[in-house]
Amino acid sequence: MAINPSSKREETQEQRTTARRPSPRSREMSPLARARVQLSSCWRGPPQSKEEKVIDIPGLERITYADRMHYVPGLAKPVFSHWRRDWHDPYHYMGPKYEEMPLYKDKPCYIFHQRTSILEGVRQALWLTKAKLIQGLPPQILCLAEDPANRIEDQDERVQQAISHARFWDTTKTRPTRERFCPVLLRNLLHLCGTLQFKHPSLSKRMLAEKYTLSACWSRDADLFQVRGQNGLLLNSSSPLPVIAGTEEVLGTEQHVLDTFYPISPTIDLQRVHVCQEKSHTGFGDGYPYPHAHTVFFCEAGEDGLRLRPEQLRAKMVMFAFGNALARAQALYGDQPRILEQPIVVQSIATDGRLFQFVVFQLNTTELSPDTGVKNLAWVDQDQLLYDYAKCLPLIKKKVVKVPAGLSGYQPNTFRKFLALYLHGAV
Repeated sequence: MAINPSSKREETQEQRTTARRPSPRSREMSPLARARVQLSSCWRGPPQSKEEKVIDIPGLERITYADRMHYVPGLAKPVFSHWRRDWHDPYHYMGPKYEEMPLYKDKPCYIFHQRTSILEGVRQALWLTKAKLIQGLPPQILCLAEDPANRIEDQDERVQQAISHARFWDTTKTRPTRERFCPVLLRNLLHLCGTLQFKHPSLSKRMLAEKYTLSACWSRDADLFQVRGQNGLLLNSSSPLPVIAGTEEVLGTEQHVLDTFYPISPTIDLQRVHVCQEKSHTGFGDGYPYPHAHTVFFCEAGEDGLRLRPEQLRAKMVMFAFGNALARAQALYGDQPRILEQPIVVQSIATDGRLFQFVVFQLNTTELSPDTGVKNLAWVDQDQLLYDYAKCLPLIKKKVVKVPAGLSGYQPNTFRKFLALYLHGAV
């Protein structure tokens, strides 16, 4: 039977056309998805090595190629004992297992450090510290802020100059980073507050400490917690801050019910460790002439790309103010839980270079395990703007200047509160 070559060529051409024609499913796929399918079909990945399970039979010794000093097919792979150096090599040091360390404990400890970002923010910090929240600053501090006798000469002008120095004059860059101008602004404001020393001589009995290490331990609801690490600047004083809440107000906190956030665990986002030292320490020696913590300053400039949100930042302020107060209380009265006859007050101020947060914490009791009884007190004044904008270049949209260059929207009340917290205990 004769075959027509032309018909065979036509069939071949039709088959080629059918093979090149995409399927209906491939037509529906996007080009990106089709490329992924093609890439996955041609890339199989590196070969996965399967671990051979070694079976030991009692009474039978495996024949290995250890004596041959090279690989021999058919013989088993030898197993050598771990070789230990006779000298200390820091590049090949292998520490002991956690279970073999002397500080290992079966019960975990939950650590709050300077980079902890707890989920529930201030609510969770209040539960951990057994504290009652009061919105706004205490009346004693607000009176100091409103008193004209406590203000600096040409206060508003000098504060604006301090802001301009941090945002415009401290560097030659067109737009300085937050890591640059935030600490400069804080130190400029502290320098302005220190100029009132001639009016209040007790301001000279203070010291600003940097990179000190805090450690404070306590038990809460059958769990062990600890606040530790380096945090910001600490203003120490030779005398403690005066008590804000009186005895009646402190005893009235027994009726307060702590806020819960079930089903979220109070230990969420806290570092869980089994190797820790249950020790409370203020970070200073016994003979330090300024043993009382006055104010903790935080610069939330976002180093290493990490920057806490305002709610988590306020929780951090509450926790470290509580930690400083608890470490001082345990140094004075011991580790035995008790209601303090003389409560300890610690303040905290945080800023990101524009927005300020204020916290005042009063430690009334170290009996923190149960939810009942006397509670601690925390005054929180949040989201206080020092200024609206500080633009090196004007913001122009549709040929209209929306924000002019320079400093705009200065808020004088924010620095008055900053100054009142600084003068608290000296006026």
